Amino acid sequence: MHGERIVKGTQEQAVASWINYINQMRINELLKGLSQQDINLDNALREIGELKESVSRLLQTNRGGAKGMHGFIAERMQVYFENARNLADGAGRGYSLIDDNGPVDFIGYGIGYQQKFRGKHLSLDAVKGHLEKYPDYIKNGGKYQIPKDYYERLKYLFELPEKEGRKLAGEDYGLWKYVHEFFRDKDIAFSDIEPSVIDYRDAQRNVASKTISQEEQRIKGHNQEKRERLYQKSQPSGRELYKASAVALAAEGGMAFCMGVYRKRKAGRRLSQFDGDDWKELGIDTAGASAKGGIRGAAVYGMSNFTATPAAVASAFVSAVFGVLAEAGRLKAGVINEEDFLIHSEIFCLDATVSAVSAVLGEVLIPIPVLGAVIGNVAGMVLYGIAKDTMAEEEQRIMLQYNQGRIELEETLALQYQHLMGQMEKEIKRFSSLVDWAFSEDANVAFEGSVKLAEHCGVCQNKILKNKSDIDGYFLV
Repeated sequence: MHGERIVKGTQEQAVASWINYINQMRINELLKGLSQQDINLDNALREIGELKESVSRLLQTNRGGAKGMHGFIAERMQVYFENARNLADGAGRGYSLIDDNGPVDFIGYGIGYQQKFRGKHLSLDAVKGHLEKYPDYIKNGGKYQIPKDYYERLKYLFELPEKEGRKLAGEDYGLWKYVHEFFRDKDIAFSDIEPSVIDYRDAQRNVASKTISQEEQRIKGHNQEKRERLYQKSQPSGRELYKASAVALAAEGGMAFCMGVYRKRKAGRRLSQFDGDDWKELGIDTAGASAKGGIRGAAVYGMSNFTATPAAVASAFVSAVFGVLAEAGRLKAGVINEEDFLIHSEIFCLDATVSAVSAVLGEVLIPIPVLGAVIGNVAGMVLYGIAKDTMAEEEQRIMLQYNQGRIELEETLALQYQHLMGQMEKEIKRFSSLVDWAFSEDANVAFEGSVKLAEHCGVCQNKILKNKSDIDGYFLV
């Protein structure tokens, strides 16, 4: 019977270890995804930083003047915004700026684009002039790009039927007529024109900085949404619960069947001698064990995910519950008395405790999924069986005190770990806020933040330049 208990306990802890493993794999995937998203955000914001520098140079050099600068700004916004969005999603850069005043302004995924940000006729006049200068531009695979708001208006007018278009009045009718004549008379299709990522007004020199800041915030918001999706994806699911329950059901049912056959074979009966009653008995035992296994799998999955309970402990708890309930049934039926009920219940709980502690220690010493729990459970239960069956009462008391002390130590260490992790998280947040302060775009704020950051990092006070006199003394002496 002791051997069967070891086998059964090992099987139960193996299931618990497997559930713990799939839980850990889900957490690992979350951490991996969050780490990658941090890298994606850094790459995207670096792209936005390069755009800021590029636009700043345009403003300083006044390239294009009052009439043409917004066109150069728009080209850069298209390239850098698209690349930043791709990088934020973990993809590569798809756009590259040409910037040579040639027929192509930039390349997007292998396609050459000429961008036209001029107001007349929704930029179609500018497209017309470029096409006359480079008649083979479209034949060579090139495309045109106009402001997003212009494109939306152009699409509406292009798709508006003649009957509806003639109902328009004034400039609206004139524009509708121009659009339809343009695509009828020119060797260009509507599909050869695409929208930019920005509206016409977004590229103007007096709002360019605001446009870039809005895009930067949009990327940060998109990053936060992706992190939230990763977190939601990492949450326990009904599908995993079903899988855990099914595996535990099959494992426990299969183990019960094998042990039932083993007992009958040990009693001297061959498989060929099994009659209907034998198979019926095996079927009932297997069905009962399968039901318990399904409950165990669901309970262990739920407790290990929704409470602070390790899977090994959860499985042992379920085993103890099953054992105590069985004894309660025997007490109710009059098979045992109250004293026997208490003694047997204590034994079930003690068995479960030893099984859980042994499995946890096995997982720590042998960090291989399932294997560590199995070896730890076998070693612990064998040792416990020897102690219970052969040692005197005093030795058993010492063993129990030792196990209890070990459990209390683990609880103490767990609390200390949580406390230290909380402190570490606070320090990391404080350090991050100091870094943001030190790298502020405002020079005065950045200077004060740099002083605070240096103090936080333990730099000697006499080596920190805290004011103008300190700076003059350091550089002028």
